[in-house]
Amino acid sequence: MFQRFRRTRLNGHLRSLVRETNVSVNDFIYPLFVRSGEGIKTEVASMPGVFQMSIDEVLKECDELKKLGLYSIILFGIPDVKDSIGSDSLCEHGIIASAIRRVKEKHPDMFVVTDLCFCEYTDHGHCGIIDEENETVNNDATLEISGQQAIIHAKAGADMIAPSGMMDGIIETLRNALDEAGFENLPIMAYSTKFASGYYGPFRDVAESTPSFGDRASYQMDPANRREAIAESISDEAQGADILMVKPALAYLDIVREIKDNTSLPMAVYNVSGEYAMLKMAGAQDLIDYDRVVMETMISFKRAGADIIISYHAKEVAKMLQK
Repeated sequence: MFQRFRRTRLNGHLRSLVRETNVSVNDFIYPLFVRSGEGIKTEVASMPGVFQMSIDEVLKECDELKKLGLYSIILFGIPDVKDSIGSDSLCEHGIIASAIRRVKEKHPDMFVVTDLCFCEYTDHGHCGIIDEENETVNNDATLEISGQQAIIHAKAGADMIAPSGMMDGIIETLRNALDEAGFENLPIMAYSTKFASGYYGPFRDVAESTPSFGDRASYQMDPANRREAIAESISDEAQGADILMVKPALAYLDIVREIKDNTSLPMAVYNVSGEYAMLKMAGAQDLIDYDRVVMETMISFKRAGADIIISYHAKEVAKMLQK
């Protein structure tokens, strides 16, 4: 009679050999928030262990990341001056362009991804140029300056661009702009399925990007819409995206799996600030076995189909894996 393989036999090395899902430091991209000045490393109250840093501190952070085996970062810029169109992000001497150049000069082996959006750079906190009559983002006007921003990033030395603004047609616009500027081989990681989520709260603290009016629901996804979510990612693939993304991650693993089953492109998930903060707070109160729950969460992302995990936990996970 057939007997099911007993789990008690799966000990030690054999357990590792038959494990279906594995997490590696190579799976991670670590977010860094950069602002002007020197010697600045300010912890964000709502995100313990996450900092706003000046460029010199970012360079030191890259040293620490490499010691842990982490060689991929995504940069977010926080300018000194914000205006209605996010001019700092369109300047080759702006905070993000300056940070890219300095990181690539000091750490040419780091893979530098750039968040391409306007919410961190605008005085109104929305992701593009505002149509004042309707009090929402003007999609087409935002596409035009998004192409300019992409070229700034590319010329500064970015290894990959990740547009997070969720404008319709953004991937095709950026692909055309980059190709025409001679950056045909610069990949685009699309925030292809980005939901209008309540999990983003702490990020808006660290990026100083809370909207001054309204919300972003008009250009982000309704969390209730599964079929539309899949269609958005398939559309970005058709427009020329190289990698697709689901954001947030934890509450949307069903979407990750369905998109993975409908595309041949690599899949990324963004383990967002609210997800991070919840585990941090629960761990601080001894409500959970923090390390175990963090690792279980990372495994769930991989099991659902993620090839890449953007996470504030990346350094902690790297240390766990070293043990």
